[in-house]
Amino acid sequence: MDVTGLGTILLVLISCVLIFSSWKTFYQKHNLPPGPTPLPLMGNLMNIKKGKLVSSLMKLWEQYGAVYTLYFGTQPVIVLCGYDAVKEALVDQAEAFGARGKISSLDPVTQGYGIGFSNGERWRQMRHFTLKALRDYGMGKKSIEEKIQEEALCLVEEFRKSGEMPINPSTHIMKAVANIFFSIMLGNRFEYNNETFSALLATLEEMYTLMNNTWSQIENVLPKLMAYIPGPHKKRDALAKELILFFHERVKANQETFDPSAPRDFIDEFLIKMEQEKKNPNSEFTMRNILMTFFSIFIGGTETSTTTLKHGLLLLIKYPEIQAKLHMEIDNVIGRNRTVNLNDRNSMPYMEAVINEIQRFSDIAPLNLPRKVTKDVQFRGYCIPKDTEIYPLLCTVHRDAKYFSSPYEFNPSHFLDEQGRFKKNDALMAFSAGKRMCPGESLARMELFLFFTTILQNFTLTSPTHFTEDDVAPKMTGIINHPIQYKASFIAN
Repeated sequence: MDVTGLGTILLVLISCVLIFSSWKTFYQKHNLPPGPTPLPLMGNLMNIKKGKLVSSLMKLWEQYGAVYTLYFGTQPVIVLCGYDAVKEALVDQAEAFGARGKISSLDPVTQGYGIGFSNGERWRQMRHFTLKALRDYGMGKKSIEEKIQEEALCLVEEFRKSGEMPINPSTHIMKAVANIFFSIMLGNRFEYNNETFSALLATLEEMYTLMNNTWSQIENVLPKLMAYIPGPHKKRDALAKELILFFHERVKANQETFDPSAPRDFIDEFLIKMEQEKKNPNSEFTMRNILMTFFSIFIGGTETSTTTLKHGLLLLIKYPEIQAKLHMEIDNVIGRNRTVNLNDRNSMPYMEAVINEIQRFSDIAPLNLPRKVTKDVQFRGYCIPKDTEIYPLLCTVHRDAKYFSSPYEFNPSHFLDEQGRFKKNDALMAFSAGKRMCPGESLARMELFLFFTTILQNFTLTSPTHFTEDDVAPKMTGIINHPIQYKASFIAN
């Protein structure tokens, strides 16, 4: 037998072993929820339409119900759909469903460090420290309210410079939101024309664009294979490292002028903890953890709040009757001259309802971030083994007809009672739920109210483009739902 023939036989034998191994993996898992039949090695890749991961998962929801199994390669993933199933897992069994799953598009860079990507004791320490430090530096206090008010007025002035000419508001909005982050974390804001600031946010935008493309969606399904295939996802990792390098430079700058008796910002607080625990070989207060904590809060908070505001302005242009009602409420409660403050929320039920509906309808993070179970779990009659990945789909929660009368329409009445008072709806999970709920929720809610209200206090929003229902509907294409590109005119009130 020649070498070629022997090679062919060996290839066939190896293939048979792999197929048999995969078959055992697929079918010897006992009592997992139902789902589409996986292919060896590929899993359920053929059930995911190109570039349409979210809509593909939602279609399987219709077919298999609220809990189903999908295979990403040879690994099973349990998908949870609708408010009842997601709440039962993330809230009622919060401890069991409280670990972070794999984030294929970020794991090569983060490697399990920082508040957003860690587990176990590391995560508990990072979360406890981060929440305390954020509170100490203003979150939920009058000081941070004043910073947001000032930034909202800066944003208004940027819009006013357009002279009512149609502009793309995206960059201005992102700079305003990012400045809130930097004010808390670094103790300073940037001018909107600062070149370093502009370059940093451009890097963030490009990274998120690459995280949302088809390559990254395939990577979510076949992460081990994509690790060896060149493509745009490799550039995404390089962009993430650029952001981390910026934070590293800021930490080093703080170290040079560090005075533990007079901490100035989040960085100094972390440096104090590093100093306190420098003799502890198992300390979690390390340079890597501070950098990844910065990174996770920055990419999480800046992008999501920016995208929510962009969606919201587009929706208010599309529905001028809703915008008119908001103008009337602002005139009645605040007027045109007084600065908006958080106490106004209690007297503005329609604004609260509209903001909540913007969050629900735009569905910024449709997939949520993946979880995994911390132990063997009995869930709705099925056995989910320890460390199994969980996908709690927020898009299905926000489209649950049991809790929203018109789930595919933009309808602020979802959050109003019959008397026109604001009505909380637990099926809004824009900040996720349970153990991994967004630590910046209260800050984000403050930002959305103060930014939306201040903009509408000063402007009427219009556009030269006539937008259709399809134009404003979330596109459900990746991990972040971005609105279409649009131009808006800011007409002074």
